[in-house]
Amino acid sequence: MHHTEERAARFPVGRLTMIALVAASLAACGGGGGSPGVGGSGGSGGTPTSPSNPSTPATAAVTVAFTNPAGQASNTLSGATPLTVRATVLDPAGKPVPNTLVTFATDADLAVFSATSGTALTDANGVASMTMRTASLAASGAGKVTVSATLGDATVSGSANYSVGATALALGNLVVNPTSITAYATAEISVDVLAGGAKYTAQPVNVNFSSACVATGKATMAAVATTVQGTARVTYRDQGCGNNDAITVSSDAATTPLSSSLAIAPPTPASVQFVSALPAGQSIVIRGQGGVGRSETATLRYKVIDTFDRPLAGRQVSFSVQPAGVVTLNKASDSTDQNGEVVTTVNSRDMPTSFRVVATLPGTASNGNPDIATPSDTIVVSTGLTTQRALSLSVTTPNIEGWNYDSGTTTPATIFNILLADQFGNPVADGTPVVFQTNMGAIGSSARGGCVTENGGCSVNFRTQNPRSPLPNTPVTPCNTGSDPRVSNDSTRPGVATICASTTDGITTQFQKGAIFFSDSAVRYVHLNGSSTPLNIGATTTLSSVRAADAKTFSLQLNDLNNNPLPAGTTVQMTSLNNASAVDVMPAEVPKIFPHSSTGDDPTGNQIVGRQGSSHVFTLKSVTGAACTAAAKATFNVTVTTPNRFVTVIPFEFTFTCP
Repeated sequence: MHHTEERAARFPVGRLTMIALVAASLAACGGGGGSPGVGGSGGSGGTPTSPSNPSTPATAAVTVAFTNPAGQASNTLSGATPLTVRATVLDPAGKPVPNTLVTFATDADLAVFSATSGTALTDANGVASMTMRTASLAASGAGKVTVSATLGDATVSGSANYSVGATALALGNLVVNPTSITAYATAEISVDVLAGGAKYTAQPVNVNFSSACVATGKATMAAVATTVQGTARVTYRDQGCGNNDAITVSSDAATTPLSSSLAIAPPTPASVQFVSALPAGQSIVIRGQGGVGRSETATLRYKVIDTFDRPLAGRQVSFSVQPAGVVTLNKASDSTDQNGEVVTTVNSRDMPTSFRVVATLPGTASNGNPDIATPSDTIVVSTGLTTQRALSLSVTTPNIEGWNYDSGTTTPATIFNILLADQFGNPVADGTPVVFQTNMGAIGSSARGGCVTENGGCSVNFRTQNPRSPLPNTPVTPCNTGSDPRVSNDSTRPGVATICASTTDGITTQFQKGAIFFSDSAVRYVHLNGSSTPLNIGATTTLSSVRAADAKTFSLQLNDLNNNPLPAGTTVQMTSLNNASAVDVMPAEVPKIFPHSSTGDDPTGNQIVGRQGSSHVFTLKSVTGAACTAAAKATFNVTVTTPNRFVTVIPFEFTFTCP
């Protein structure tokens, strides 16, 4: 018998050797036959004998066979029916070879072996076994297992074919235990994965679990569980579902999902909490007075909490006003949202008042206790409009160094503050605009010439700059023009700036006037001990004598060129003392001085009379005291330094006499 090169290329050498042996045997017997088994065989490579020598050397061999879980011969593999692959290794004498390493290989997309390495040792009978399962439940087709072993220097191998059928699985025996639970309790959900009516345990299967309450965050449950011995289990935990929840179970390996129901008791309400009121200041205005920053409606928010301190959705809440009838309640009842919150609103009526809104949970009375309820914070209904008598204007520093100095854009020379209230003494609504005007310097910012109230007040910066000379009633302001009896002309005294602050509700304008000094930096007019005649500060002033045993005390009033005070914070000192020591200067700084008349302060600047400068008392003593032996002339300077470091020096002298 002859073989072509093509067939030789298609068969391993061992296979060719076996074919040659079988052919020789058939030739000797006149033919052959038999039935193919479920399995295959193989052997080592060899050299065919020549026709002159009919004997052929024996070779080692590996045979492969499949059996199902029942021990029956079968080469059909499925997810429900794994196969055992048995490889038998025989030596050239046909005897089993024990303790030999056997390697199993197949298409990894169709099947996998129980040993990840794909190797096993032969037993005393020369048999190595390996369990083979489908690579996946969807795997299908035909494949081949190739088995190889090494005996000495030779490698023997064998193979056998098998088929893979996709595994049909089904879900069954869905159990919810228990079937009903109290609020926030747990239940166990289990389901079997079946193959042919029996639990499928060949490999783990992922099972999906879902429910309506889990989807909305009202319960928790694992979304996927893997089967253990054919059963998948998850724990369902209620998070406030309070309803019958439908549990759905599915798997990619099974075509039909299953569902069941779990009854969950609703949570028990524990309290209703007041959350907030808008406007945030808990104040609204009477009907017809609403506007920018003023609301006639209050919005109240409450939250219902259950016994586990969690929001309770879908709960009915009723509302009432205390005292009844003072405002209009727009919504008498409502149900809580998913956050456990509920909202109602009220509208003011025609009278200022205060009230609360009570939220009640109907049907919660028990054991003689009333329904659960809570009131809101107190809400005030006010006019919300500024009244003239409650308008208050003030300034931080009324005498500023501005006659010759510009204060600049960053640091204000002084600050004006305005406070507003309604007729009940309540701060006006936030956002009330106030306009400021001035006839000297500049007030406000580049964004606005005034300010907007917050909590009934606001402030603006004032800076010193041109103009520095007031013109009569220029600019025109509510403070200097109109028929209101409070209107008055602005001061035209040099160095006095007039500021007007005003606001309006669209009908009535309220206003307030203020005045400050633009003080010069130099001392111009100095009056000794109340004299109406100023000193000649360019020459040394001689004071009256005093005994050396006594203190020398005198007073000076310091004025600028406009007979206005020097800037607040100007220091006054005695320096360059000779034959005398300083005891005290009171006060040692120029204080804050408002425009004033003989009867008191005049914040408007309209009633200014006379000199406005500050008065200071100076005390000195002799360096010798009562022990003096001869008269001594004392000399010293009064040195005046402004905040901008401008210095004026005024010289003085007097004599200490001896008894």
